[in-house]
Amino acid sequence: MPPLSRSHVVRALRSAGCVFAEDEAELILSTARTPDEAAAMVDRRAAGLPLEHVLGWAGFHGLRVTVEPGVFVPRRRTEFLVDQALALGRNASLVVDLCCGSGAVGAALAAALDGPELHAADIDPAAVRCARRNVAAYGGRVHEGDLFAALPDGLRGRVGILAANVPYVPTDEVALLPAEARDHEPLRALDGGADGLDVLRRVAAGAPRWLAPGGSLLVETSERQVPAAVEAFTRGGLDVRLVVSVELWAHVLIGTRR
Repeated sequence: MPPLSRSHVVRALRSAGCVFAEDEAELILSTARTPDEAAAMVDRRAAGLPLEHVLGWAGFHGLRVTVEPGVFVPRRRTEFLVDQALALGRNASLVVDLCCGSGAVGAALAAALDGPELHAADIDPAAVRCARRNVAAYGGRVHEGDLFAALPDGLRGRVGILAANVPYVPTDEVALLPAEARDHEPLRALDGGADGLDVLRRVAAGAPRWLAPGGSLLVETSERQVPAAVEAFTRGGLDVRLVVSVELWAHVLIGTRR
């Protein structure tokens, strides 16, 4: 098969409704190893698969993170959470990425920190397999299970940075998400329960037993959920503050163990 022209790929993607067809065409053509692979990638993207699943990777905080089909795609706004974690603890020796998905947050933190001990956990076996690939270069360990139950007991009271990119979409609003998310990402990575905060509350309640003195939990949430999320952090015994990126529309709560 002859190489696909950029204009052909752009037309195909634009016809399928891809808003950023030119940019996506460049990514597909630079990632595909053969013309046949490029054609197959264009077909999958035109069928509605997330671009990152088509490419097999996502750009995140300067890294190229492997993203397999059926695994949550890391969002650009979550880079703000990573930046806040780095501002807290450039010398953090133990980092945990909870609800890790592809392991993008843990990998980004490990890449920027000075050789931390890195652990990640997720309840989804596909996410665990994917995360293991992404954190292997940093000596990270990935555990399968439900939140803190997945972690080794030896981490209790030692965690300097606990990043938890929990699901926070209210159940009734999952159907309103873009088709790329609701049709191709795992529901439990999106659905946060009736008000979107079920998992956040569990993490906030359990975090103090795992954090080192002065260690911090960082969680992303939405603007309207902030008051209830702050209450959950406070009830868990954490000193809490909110940081916001207007540019990325990102809201991150930071809870520190007293």
